[in-house]
Amino acid sequence: MRFDYLVLIGRFQPFHNGHQSVLKHALRIADKVIVLTGSAGQPRTIRNPFNASERAVMIREAAGSDADRLIVRPLRDHLYNDTLWVSEVQGLVNEALANDGASEKATVGLIGRDKDGATGTYLAAFPQWPLVDVQHTEVLSATELRTWLFSGDEGALLMVKANVPAPVFGMLEAFRASSPAYGQLAREQAFIQTYRQSWAAAPYPPTFVTADAVVVHSGHVLLVRRRAEPGRGLWALPGGFVNQNETVLAAAIRELNEETRLKVPPAVLRGSIKARQVFDHPERSLRGRTITHAFHFNFPAGELPRVRAADDADKVRWTPVSEAMLMEEQFFEDHFHILEHFVGGI
Repeated sequence: MRFDYLVLIGRFQPFHNGHQSVLKHALRIADKVIVLTGSAGQPRTIRNPFNASERAVMIREAAGSDADRLIVRPLRDHLYNDTLWVSEVQGLVNEALANDGASEKATVGLIGRDKDGATGTYLAAFPQWPLVDVQHTEVLSATELRTWLFSGDEGALLMVKANVPAPVFGMLEAFRASSPAYGQLAREQAFIQTYRQSWAAAPYPPTFVTADAVVVHSGHVLLVRRRAEPGRGLWALPGGFVNQNETVLAAAIRELNEETRLKVPPAVLRGSIKARQVFDHPERSLRGRTITHAFHFNFPAGELPRVRAADDADKVRWTPVSEAMLMEEQFFEDHFHILEHFVGGI
């Protein structure tokens, strides 16, 4: 079956030979391919080291002379709202079709592969588009390629080179040689590897429990900037790990005080809880399986209390909610999504 358009969704971190084989197949059976680059708007981490614009260049360069048949668009994550994510995919495709002057009778399909029984489940979310199930070339996974890239080992580059298109490897070499972000990501990877190794002898993979505080006061949200790895320099909600002898609420209030020195009595904080929610996306933290309990403390009006950075916070500030909602690329882990859950509708 031939299509006027095929939709290809992926993170492409980085775009490797397996992705290229799927794209080539799509271009053989479709006039144009709409490529949606997921995790757009995320901060640079060892899981998402390249922004949407950089990945768009990788994809177009790898497509060569067929680049003019590609429509590449960034796609945001919505970790805790699958319906919103599906809606955004549909909206991006509809917009691409309209901008391209597609007729109402244009045939649209979805191309992809369920590589491990889990990551391809999104393919079933679009029954309106016929599915082209394709098996791509067996290569190292993007996760393995990122590990090699940030290892600091010169020989590791040969593994990367063998598994990505030549134009992409050129971009990766340039990124490694000249981008100031590379050093930070290499340090983050070293930290994560050491952190995970410290738990390697555990009889079962550990599950960590944390607590976070979403403090909203007079249209401002309290944010801290992280002093150390992982996520050094990124903005976060005050919070941390739950101690053995405390409840998750007590942990949230303790971490809030330790990191911000917020001058609000614990009893007042408990009385100001507007909502609470568990956030448990399996990939929400690079450190491992980490489930957090977030508490929304709400103070509708009044003078902003004084705060001061302490503990592992480099800086603390009251940020207008409207400004914070534009800072997705500067947030640690899924903290933007947590904030969005509580205040996105105001």
